[in-house]
Amino acid sequence: MPRGIKNMKHLAYFTCGLLTAGLLIPFANAQTFVYPAQGQSDEQMEKDKFSCYQWAAKESGYDPMQAPQASQPQQASSDSGSSAGRGAARGAAIGAVGGAIADNNVGRSAAIGAAVGGGVGAARRNQQQQAQLQQQQASAEQQAQQRANYDRAYAVCLEGRGYTVK
Repeated sequence: MPRGIKNMKHLAYFTCGLLTAGLLIPFANAQTFVYPAQGQSDEQMEKDKFSCYQWAAKESGYDPMQAPQASQPQQASSDSGSSAGRGAARGAAIGAVGGAIADNNVGRSAAIGAAVGGGVGAARRNQQQQAQLQQQQASAEQQAQQRANYDRAYAVCLEGRGYTVK
């Protein structure tokens, strides 16, 4: 299991992100077939395809030659992985101070503080991972929509110039 994926809910988000990224790659590399329906020469077809590429990129706001590739979800950094440890250390320190003041049981209070602090740190890390996965999925969906708009504009341009586009 990838580092930073602790429970089934996060595994589901991680898998969904991978599937989304994996499904976008074929669309980004999808081939458009252009047939010169009015007997255009190969040279004319290449000129028209380039002109339509430029027009579609301008109209859609998406340039497939400049588009970033679908990214794989990033692994948790060592910083986010130590959130629970930092939380446990802070909790232990606070618990030790509280235990010394309240009932002179520093060890027990430190242990309770460490457990609570570790849980808070782990929860914070899990929230950050979930937010990152949701952001990646939204980005992938936005890129797919922009690509679809570009593809539609490209086809409209070529069809307007007498080509069949599939």
